[in-house]
Amino acid sequence: MAEHPFLGEAPETSMRVGRVAAPLRDQVLEIVRNAILDFRYKPGQRLIERELIEQIGVSRTTIREVLRELDAEGLVTTIPQRGAIVVVPTAEEAADLYDVRASLEALAARRFVERAGAEHLAALRVAVASFEAAVLEGASTLQLLRAKDAIYDVLLDGAASPAIRSILGGLQARVRMLRAASLSQPGRPQRALEEMHGLYRALEARDGDAAAAACVAHLDRAATTGIEAVKAAAQAEALAL
Repeated sequence: MAEHPFLGEAPETSMRVGRVAAPLRDQVLEIVRNAILDFRYKPGQRLIERELIEQIGVSRTTIREVLRELDAEGLVTTIPQRGAIVVVPTAEEAADLYDVRASLEALAARRFVERAGAEHLAALRVAVASFEAAVLEGASTLQLLRAKDAIYDVLLDGAASPAIRSILGGLQARVRMLRAASLSQPGRPQRALEEMHGLYRALEARDGDAAAAACVAHLDRAATTGIEAVKAAAQAEALAL
């Protein structure tokens, strides 16, 4: 079972196409995308067409179409003579991604204040409570990521902005990798929980300025640990070569 530098052992899940009505290409795209987002395929890992064909049970043509789509989404990058590689940001790219996230998530918080209903606040309260339970239970990094994803899903639902959701969706793989890097550091989950409580209080008070500031502060602190973890992982990989 493969090890991920931030997550430990990669989860074992089926890669076979199910019997559903969606077109085959869409099913395969969803399977491979989810495998990247859940770190079954690790950042920097080469996606070998032959292995994907064997794992998923579809044609080379379908796999190539899916890899092209994932390249367009920014989840993989295609390197001549090597093929498709799962994206892994450099420290410089990570810093830029944190800045982009801070701007977009601060805007999402402002839109949530303007547009969200009582049901969104209730759902957000539940999501934050679930994240708190995961932190207090000492959950794995992947479990923490999923719990934190739920908070952002509610935030974006309440913000009701397809543009913000679409742009953040395009960054999802690289953002998720950085979240893993940050949340894997000692003490960071507890501090992230405090920051999520602060964000919730600002949103509950319908204070757009405070909510936006909470998002920016959260990402500034996450960047400090996340970028250092990315640098350390890159150095470890270089030494292993």
